[in-house]
Amino acid sequence: MDKTIVYLVAAISLVLSPTVLAAGDPAAGKAKSAVCAGCHGADGNSTNPEWPKLAGQHPSYLAKQLRDYKSGNRQNATMLGMVAALSNQDMDDLAAYFGSQPATGGEADPDLVDLGEKIYRGGNAETGLSACMGCHGPAGAGNPAAKFPYLAGQHAQYTATTLGHFKSEARANDPNKMMRMVAGRMTKQEIDAVSSYLAGLYR
Repeated sequence: MDKTIVYLVAAISLVLSPTVLAAGDPAAGKAKSAVCAGCHGADGNSTNPEWPKLAGQHPSYLAKQLRDYKSGNRQNATMLGMVAALSNQDMDDLAAYFGSQPATGGEADPDLVDLGEKIYRGGNAETGLSACMGCHGPAGAGNPAAKFPYLAGQHAQYTATTLGHFKSEARANDPNKMMRMVAGRMTKQEIDAVSSYLAGLYR
């Protein structure tokens, strides 16, 4: 076989390899995660609905958020203090650890499921609101390559707060204002319904 083809195949294999994409070391991340456990749980399944579940989240997304906290692209006084001393390797290791943990599910409010599913799967044509599943997938699994987060089973309160922050532009670390434009078209009722619906989605 031509050497050029061999090198090309090898390069493609490296790009597609999950082990290469997962730059962090889960074992090292576990050893460094004790300080995170107070809010997010030892395995990343937080019990406080104000704080996000990290278990099962895409490491690429988690690592980006940690870097954004450290750079100031994402604002949170508590998290700024937590990431201040972390190196890039520390952040990759933590992301790899929490991403490797099994995520727990949640429950949706039965009264909000119909509207939540309608918005998540079909958007709102009258207001130009696009369907959430276009980026986050029909089961809420997200897209690790694009750093779109896994949302299924996340606390409804946290998701609603996050959408509210995007809507008000208090959070602005979304590429090309994608989430700010989406959330900006959502009513509070739609935000609450989608957030509750997502909490009840399971892998």
